[in-house]
Amino acid sequence: MKFKNAALDDFDIAFRYIEQLWSYNTYDRDSLFEVYKRVLDDPGSFAFFLLDEDEYKGFCHGAFFDTFWMSGPTCYVSSIITNADERGKGFGIQLMDHARELAVSRNCKALILDSGFPREDAHRFYEKYGFEKSCYGFELLL
Repeated sequence: MKFKNAALDDFDIAFRYIEQLWSYNTYDRDSLFEVYKRVLDDPGSFAFFLLDEDEYKGFCHGAFFDTFWMSGPTCYVSSIITNADERGKGFGIQLMDHARELAVSRNCKALILDSGFPREDAHRFYEKYGFEKSCYGFELLL
């Protein structure tokens, strides 16, 4: 297994993963490509794939930022996605371990994420990994 930092020519693969995670959402491909480019250009963000040989096994994206709550740097995992037909094979753990290593390398005090209510399998994965439920997430669409 190896990790590959996301690149512009990986967009089609990243797009397929993003559509899997939030299947209840619809995406404008061009708008999402612009977001993808900004993420890749942002030194405070990361995006990477897990590969076995040349076969993609998962995708992870996140960002580093300071929080008053943690009194310092924090790593937010925005998306972590494995192939639906290969879940339970340890690929999610490998993705999360790599995100954790990136966070430690940036002296982050915590790794945080949020997850939609219907994603109960993902919640079990996060709790088994060691995450604790700490808050409700809210959004206000503009």
